[in-house]
Amino acid sequence: METIVERPAALDVHKAQVTACVRVPAADGKGREQHVAEFKTTVRGLLALRDWLAAHRVQQVVMEATGVFWKPIWHVLEDDFPLMLVNARHVKQVPGRKTDVSDAAWLCQLLEAGLLKASFVPPKPIRNLRNLTRYRKTQIQERAREANRLHKALEDTGIKLDCVATDILGVSGRLMLDALVHGTTDPEVLADLAKGRLRAKLPALKEALEGRFDQLHALWIGAILAHIDFLDEQIDRLSDAIEEQIAPFGAAVELLCTIPGVQQRAAEVIISEIGTDMSVFPTEKHLASWAGQCPGNDQSAGKRRSGKSRKGSKWLDWTLEESALAAIRTKDVYLAAQYTRLKPRRGHKKALGAVKHSIICACWHMLSTGELYRDLGGDYFQRRDPEREAQRLVKRLEALGHLVTLQPTTTSTAEEAVAA
Repeated sequence: METIVERPAALDVHKAQVTACVRVPAADGKGREQHVAEFKTTVRGLLALRDWLAAHRVQQVVMEATGVFWKPIWHVLEDDFPLMLVNARHVKQVPGRKTDVSDAAWLCQLLEAGLLKASFVPPKPIRNLRNLTRYRKTQIQERAREANRLHKALEDTGIKLDCVATDILGVSGRLMLDALVHGTTDPEVLADLAKGRLRAKLPALKEALEGRFDQLHALWIGAILAHIDFLDEQIDRLSDAIEEQIAPFGAAVELLCTIPGVQQRAAEVIISEIGTDMSVFPTEKHLASWAGQCPGNDQSAGKRRSGKSRKGSKWLDWTLEESALAAIRTKDVYLAAQYTRLKPRRGHKKALGAVKHSIICACWHMLSTGELYRDLGGDYFQRRDPEREAQRLVKRLEALGHLVTLQPTTTSTAEEAVAA
């Protein structure tokens, strides 16, 4: 194989140790030499690794994306060497030779020949932002789980507050739950704590608040409420930190918020996952493929079958799905019209996937050009092909038993109709 990188290095990364392989020109000028060493993944061990690579005058370092174990190594080496992160699925070991040393040697040979494709690793500010948005998402999910536990706990007491109040964790619901935890069980006293429009349901509230709420329920539900309050506090702290970290990318966030269904939190997650520099993705199709928001290729013997989408960032996928669900409920927008058009023949899941694909492609164009989102309108598909729309409506009328004759409206006929 032709040598593309004269002094490559490859790392086989594990939790406690990393195996490094370096290939350099031989001392006699003929052939290549290979050097292998092992280092601990402690800070002292990684600093020794950095010095060892520098002593061999390494030009580029490659490592596999092994869980989260590659991250501390990347942080130590990124300022001193050009780094490349690769997908382990793309560089499978040659059959019959499977050790840490052979893994590192094989990876080093692939880098030497220029046969590796780098994975996308965003710059450090985006990586820091990504850590915060991902952790905030886990806290939001945990809060939702605690809210579900609260509903189940109330069922055990026989109290049916959630059948009357829309949100039992709202102002009125929290006042009643706190009173229950502190020993108040009189339905009339509890119902009188209702605020706003909920006071119109006082008779139903009194009936719903009758149950068997004892001391064990008070301990149980009190712990759940305390945990929810803690999670709310943590979510607010993380949101404040995210707002501070994302300030340099405020213009990009404002751009993305013009997309139907994309709000502040969704825009923050999208920026933290894909960054703002779209030059790393040659086209919007490359970004959609990297994000796992397009069909996979499955073609054999001249036949194209439905390919399954590849796996992308689950954090980005969750955010795009939430944004798509919000967009299809928005009136008179293109994304809702796209979903309505595809759902009857492709089903909900694939129609929603098409909307997610449209959103991520729009993000690429907007971040590349700095332009605001321009919606095509809810009637785009009708305006694009009016004859096809007319034929579709005629078929529907004929299916209902009507005989339909179409006659184009001329300008003079329209004027006469207005005059009449």
